[in-house]
Amino acid sequence: MKAIQEIQKVFVIGSGAMGTGIAQTALQSGFSVTLQDVSAEQLQRAKANIEKQLSRNVEKGRMTAEERNVALKRFTISNELNTVAEADLVIEAASEKMEVKKSIFQNVCAICSDEAVLATNTSSISITALSGSVTHPERFVGMHFFNPVPVMKLLELVQGLNTADETIATAKAIGEALGKICIVSADSAGFIVNRLLDPMINEAFDLIERGVGTPEDIDTGCKYGLNWPMGPCELIDM
Repeated sequence: MKAIQEIQKVFVIGSGAMGTGIAQTALQSGFSVTLQDVSAEQLQRAKANIEKQLSRNVEKGRMTAEERNVALKRFTISNELNTVAEADLVIEAASEKMEVKKSIFQNVCAICSDEAVLATNTSSISITALSGSVTHPERFVGMHFFNPVPVMKLLELVQGLNTADETIATAKAIGEALGKICIVSADSAGFIVNRLLDPMINEAFDLIERGVGTPEDIDTGCKYGLNWPMGPCELIDM
């Protein structure tokens, strides 16, 4: 498996909100990035959005115009999987459907290097179950980013039953290189964050249905009584 210092080329599969955000974050962090999607139209939208966001960073003084231009030179888009052969790290951010993800990784493993790290951006699907679709399950890991990826600091790493400790260590080093704070979860339903979040949201809805409090009061209570930046009703609306 690739050592952290050898990981330079990132291949992101899926150009929706999460894939686009992951690609932008990797570009800003100095990696070379290929963003792949079966939809040419979606890819063009993603490319335009990344260019817009990097230019906004220049306007806000977060990066220089030269840094933006250099980053964009490291960025390519593709409708095909063939260039995944050159990738050091593959991050799948496609639909949250088991069969879709399995099919993608079966195709990826027929092309990519045996040394590449393979990751899925799932928020709920079992890493162990998905690892049955990869050639080397020991180098397969969950990398659960949070939306919007360039803003949210957390990266939840998920270790399947077959995921090697070395893979987790490498994924953590990658996450830190991306400017993220990393936590590690065992491969359990909901992992850590959603396991905590979902009951909270359900309880908020129950309080509303029972007439205990309005959505505004519940959110205000959480923000000023629990010191949360956002209440559960605001979060689910977003």
